[in-house]
Amino acid sequence: MTGKSFDQPMLQISVQELAQRLADGDPTLQLIDVREPQEVAIAKIEGFVNLPLSEYEQWNGQITSRFDADAETLVLCHHGVRSAQMCQWLTTQGFTNVKNITGGIAAYSTLIDPSVPQY
Repeated sequence: MTGKSFDQPMLQISVQELAQRLADGDPTLQLIDVREPQEVAIAKIEGFVNLPLSEYEQWNGQITSRFDADAETLVLCHHGVRSAQMCQWLTTQGFTNVKNITGGIAAYSTLIDPSVPQY
């Protein structure tokens, strides 16, 4: 991603809220996982589209055609740092309802679904 500084406030969603939203089956949610493919191979949550930050150059130009900038977009990574970067970047691209999943998949595994492997 760019070295640009981001100043917008970032919305957060807990893994508990994520689990409830997934259980509700809301078809309007957009789910993005920014971890590397090898991380996703170890542990994943169904329904997330993998957009590794290391492959930013390959997918950044398609973001507004692949996703609805006004739909609620939840972003996941391992602990919440890379997803926070992605959330900030998405807002600069005109996305209006972006939320970082606090604690990432590690928190999801610990607090929600222990069958999701830790790494």
